[in-house]
Amino acid sequence: MDNGSTGRDSTQHRVPHEDLRDLLRDFEAMREVKLIENADPHLEISALAETLTMRFPGEEPALLFDKIKGYPPGFRILSGASNSFRRLAHIYGLPTPEKKIDIVKSFKARTGKGPETIPPNILPTGPIFENILRDDEVDIFKFPIPFVHEHDGGRYIGTEDLVVMRDPDSDWVNVGTYRIIAHSKNEVGVWISPGKHGRLIREKYFAKGKPCPVLISCGQDPILFLCSNAELPHGMSEFDYAGGQRGRPVNVVLSELHKLPMPAGAEIVLEGEMYGDELRTEGPFGEFMGYYASDASKQPVIKIRRIYHRNNPILTLAIPSRPPSNFTVARAVVKAAMIWDEIEKAGLPGVQGVWNHEAGAGRLFNVISIKQMYAGHAKQAGMLAANCRSGVYAGRWVVVVDEDIDPSNIHDVIWAMSTRCDPAESIEIVHKLWSTPLDPILRGPPYQSNRAVVDACRPWGWKDEFPRVAESSPELKDHVMQKWAHLFRSGGAG
Repeated sequence: MDNGSTGRDSTQHRVPHEDLRDLLRDFEAMREVKLIENADPHLEISALAETLTMRFPGEEPALLFDKIKGYPPGFRILSGASNSFRRLAHIYGLPTPEKKIDIVKSFKARTGKGPETIPPNILPTGPIFENILRDDEVDIFKFPIPFVHEHDGGRYIGTEDLVVMRDPDSDWVNVGTYRIIAHSKNEVGVWISPGKHGRLIREKYFAKGKPCPVLISCGQDPILFLCSNAELPHGMSEFDYAGGQRGRPVNVVLSELHKLPMPAGAEIVLEGEMYGDELRTEGPFGEFMGYYASDASKQPVIKIRRIYHRNNPILTLAIPSRPPSNFTVARAVVKAAMIWDEIEKAGLPGVQGVWNHEAGAGRLFNVISIKQMYAGHAKQAGMLAANCRSGVYAGRWVVVVDEDIDPSNIHDVIWAMSTRCDPAESIEIVHKLWSTPLDPILRGPPYQSNRAVVDACRPWGWKDEFPRVAESSPELKDHVMQKWAHLFRSGGAG
């Protein structure tokens, strides 16, 4: 970690905000956030956010809830901060995209030289220390913890969160996103999928007979949330990676008890210890694949000994549900760019684009567009995308298409699958890859899933003889769009 240096370089990119509150001011100027008052945290808030997302995927406003039923004004909830293409581009300091694939290209171009890392900058104090509740003062129910889905097993304070742990055998600080259920005023539970870094770290503490120190940030800059979801190499800190994404260090302060780093501008942070020998029922919880796939189970308890929060705190809310959910756009963009980067680094030439479709929860239906260069090129692309670090966890379908297909346009993709793919010859099945108990098609351990790799490209042996596409030329399309521009404005009005 840095300790006072800015790490600034005039040649680096810039994001336009310091923390979540800066970002909200920008969103208000962009008319990309709606204030909602007098909503009920029991189901109503999440139902409204979920319904808007499904009605306007990738275009819905961020929702800022205030004067929440049962809570004083100023105790707020923010839903869907990064879940529009305009807002996501603004968050990362990227050009506003005209098409979905544009933002993936921009993001990939930034990260194409490898994950840039800038260590955090440790500050002596920050806004997160405006309020500190210690020991007997701790009461997480002072915040408007939502009841997200009708069949959930409780209220979840951690959905769009950061869970911070330090590896006991090194200085590695890991930041993950795991769901956090509220058990009592000073106890929460956590569910972590097998194989995730946070689970590996906590098991080291438990094996030594020790509790695992932990921080839980429940409101923060969306870049930190998106970086905590990224499949980074073992030993790389998400704070370092987020610094690279921001173009300057993340400002952090150290917690009172365990000196763990937390964002200086975070909204709400809980600190305590996770106990492997104290278990309590966690779940069920509707998850990102759109199902209640994992039953309630006994999971470790975290005893909260500190609460840090800003004045008028903002709890950030992710709503895992039937896709599209209020974070799948952001997840799809980041994951598509990371897969693209990985498969090119593995030696794959000719990649034209990658998209992880929102209907596949940003993981389950991934499309790779290539310009075919040799026999077997399409299969190589599919196998690499199915097995690379960013694509291997909880996948299902990988579809490879030609360069004339926009991988983010589901109509293009299904057309290619319907006309260029022979199901008997063009689908390969890869067995027993890494998955999760959240996968609804799996009934028990080991949690491994099979993948279909679909070659929806023109057959290599006679691709140049494949029938011509029946479509106006790009030049002719540009001509008519310019001549009758009013027809192509929103809704064709005018």
